[in-house]
Formats: sequence, C-alpha cells, structure tokens
Amino acid sequence: MSTGAGASDLLHAEDPGLDQIVSGEQSVTARSPLQLFWRRFRRDKVAMTALFFIALLVAVAILAGPIIKLVGAPGPNVQQTSALDDFGLPSGPSSEHLFGVDPIGRDVFARVLYGARVSLMVALIGTGLSVIFGSVLGIIAGFYRSWVDTIIARSLDVMLAFPVLLLGLGLATACSGENGCAGGLIQPGLSVVIAIIVLANTPYVARIIRGQVLSLREKEFVEASRSLGASNTRIMFRDILPNLVAPIIVYATLFIPANILLEAALSFLGVGVQPPTASWGDMLSDAVSIFDVAWWFMFFPGTALLLTVLAFNLVGDGLQDALNPKGTKSR
Repeated sequence: MSTGAGASDLLHAEDPGLDQIVSGEQSVTARSPLQLFWRRFRRDKVAMTALFFIALLVAVAILAGPIIKLVGAPGPNVQQTSALDDFGLPSGPSSEHLFGVDPIGRDVFARVLYGARVSLMVALIGTGLSVIFGSVLGIIAGFYRSWVDTIIARSLDVMLAFPVLLLGLGLATACSGENGCAGGLIQPGLSVVIAIIVLANTPYVARIIRGQVLSLREKEFVEASRSLGASNTRIMFRDILPNLVAPIIVYATLFIPANILLEAALSFLGVGVQPPTASWGDMLSDAVSIFDVAWWFMFFPGTALLLTVLAFNLVGDGLQDALNPKGTKSR
C-alpha cells in the first residue's frame, strides 16, 4: 500500500501538470451536450459576429417606434412634401432624414426599420410552420414506409414541381379578394406570403427529415423501446424526434435567409406585403425607376437585406460546424 502511494507521489512530483490534465479531462467529460455545442460555436468569431448582428437587428425591429422618435424621424407612412425639391424629387440623407426620403416624402430610415420587422416576422413564422409540418410529415413517412411513405413522398414531389414565384403569383391572385382564401384564413398581404413560404419549404424539410428517420428507425434504441411495448407515436415523437433537433435547427437557420429573400422577391413583384406597409422588397421595386437620381432609396434597404441574409447564412454555417462532431474533430 505504501509502495503504491509512494510511486503515485513520485509520478506527480516528476510531472506536476498531470493533475491539471486529469482534472481537465474530467471537466470536459462532465460538460453537457449543450455546453459542448456552445463551446465549439463561440470559437467561430465570424458566426458570433453574425449572431450579434442578428440580435441587434431583432432589437431594432422590436424597438423601431422608440428609435424613430429618439432620432426625431417621422413615422414610416408620414408623407412630407417639404422634403421634396422644386422639381418634386426626393432629398438625400440629412440630419432630419438620416437615409433620405422616397418619391412621396416618406422617411427611408423609418421604413427600413419597419421593413426589418416585416421581414423577420414573415421569415420566422413561415420557417417555424414549415419546420413543424415538414417534420411531422417526414417522421411519419420515414417511420411507417410502405404505402404511407409512397403517398407522402409522391405528394411532396408534386409540391416541389411547382415554381415558387409562379405559385406565389397564382395564390396571391386567388386570395386578392376581400374574403381571401381558405375560408378567410389566408388574407392578402402577410398571410399570403407566409402561406407561400410554408408551401414552398415544407417539402424540403419533410424530405430531409424522412432521410434521417429512415436511418434512425433501425437503431437499437428504437428496437429497445418497441420491445418494452412503446407505441409507434411514442417512438416517433419521444425517441426519434429528439435525435432530429440538431439537423432541424441547422436547416431552419438556413431556410430563414431564403425566406427573407422570397418575401422580398414577392413584394418586389407586387404580390407580397401590401402598401403602405414597409417592406424591403417593395422599397427596392419603387426605387428601380428613380435609382439614377435617388441612389439612397435603393442602397439602404438593399444593404439591410444583404447584411441580414449574409448574417443568417453565417450563423447557419457556424451551427452546422458546432453540431457536427466530425467537423469539430478536424479542427
């Protein structure tokens, strides 16, 4: 007993850093998966910067009203003819209008801030609904397979065959009446854009989740749950679904910027968010005809759209690296 203790003391005396190494290994193994994920993610400085920008953008969108009052700018729909020159052309950036005004005298700064609110609202709600519907369809198709999988998979293929913009134009035209569509559930404006996003993204989410479930259903933990008498519903949503959280988060983050661009494209074509509601796509559409004399009217909403989409893409890449063990091993 004393000989073993003496050898241990001698070993630690020769290598005083051994205690730190052992304690370091224990601290790493004691971390939860969430802590390990955050540790890997925060090493990515680019993704952290993009995440900070997104947090700032969300705060600006929520506090758009107080910010506008703080800088002394008029509301997003207030028309000031005094901001136009003698020829009726809009004035550029100034101390009164930080981003200038549009052709009818509305403050571009205020409209960019409120446009951020619309873009984030449409993208987050549309992506959330797409993830929910797509996950449910993908889990059911991948778990049951056979004729259930065939029906769902072929239906998804049919949905994927429709061009998104043409689908948006058709749905917006069909729902342009006072009563909207689907018994009044889909109304012109935000509801139409969200419905288009859901119809466009749900098939992609469902196919991704279906592929994951086809692999997970053959794992040992599923067989163990089935041997214990667990129902199919419990296996799907209590055993398999938690293992899909990582890919769902990654793909949802990557879908958000695509949906922001889709909302901007639909508004640019005149079938998205309806005036006078501020939208970056609608502002870009209005700026096309006067870009040569009012560069600021396209520059500021275009820059906001570019930075927002870029930030979400960078965060999505960072999440994918942080949640992928193979990628972290190579670092």
